[in-house]
Amino acid sequence: MKFLCLFFILFFIFSCKETPENRLTAKQIIDKAIEVSGDDLYEKSTIEFNFRDKSYVSENSGSILKRIFESESRQYTDVKNKNSFKRYIDNLQIEITDSLATVYSNSVNSVHYFAQLPYHLNDAAVVSKLLDEDQIKGKNYYVVQVTFEKANGGDDYSDTYLYWINKQTFKPDYLAYDFHTDGGGVRFRAAYNERYINGIRFVDYKNYKPKNNNVGISKVIDLFKNDQLEFLSDIQLENIKVTLVD
Repeated sequence: MKFLCLFFILFFIFSCKETPENRLTAKQIIDKAIEVSGDDLYEKSTIEFNFRDKSYVSENSGSILKRIFESESRQYTDVKNKNSFKRYIDNLQIEITDSLATVYSNSVNSVHYFAQLPYHLNDAAVVSKLLDEDQIKGKNYYVVQVTFEKANGGDDYSDTYLYWINKQTFKPDYLAYDFHTDGGGVRFRAAYNERYINGIRFVDYKNYKPKNNNVGISKVIDLFKNDQLEFLSDIQLENIKVTLVD
């Protein structure tokens, strides 16, 4: 009887272990991450929040992104559509150069992108790849790399992102990315303060960078594990509002 019980225990352990045949793909992992974080509610909701001294609004399944703020007693409203950017001051559209429009548009898009992760990880320009598995603070993670096709990837198509997605919850708890503007560099973010607003998951981040600018994105997780990253800032979303749109 003891040998029979041992057989079934070993059979259960090895049958549950991931093999090349039953291992999830990067896309399947991302799909599950989106599902547990809000799924189709992203496309059915208007999302509003404050970040630092500005207000942000995402409308029409994220195809209209807004940033609203005041400066010198005047209200500025930036509106990013798929193929255009417009700035309004006190509800009157003003002309801006193409170079400034690109800078402002990228800034608006970046804040909305991080606020709604992992929703955008299935965008058309995304190229995802399962790199490996990892363990952080006793929890097991899939490590998924995200890059972008040049054709639809925007101005930052050459950036690389890494996501550590919890194998049990399928929530992205950590991320890292490199960038090539303003001298380039690597950033690492650790999620905290998770909350669900009308079914959509939001988190804040602890934002870090390597002390050595020559460190590549693949090495940043080892620095985090050994408490060797430089803390930069708290990235906090406030006054979050999610309105379901019929």
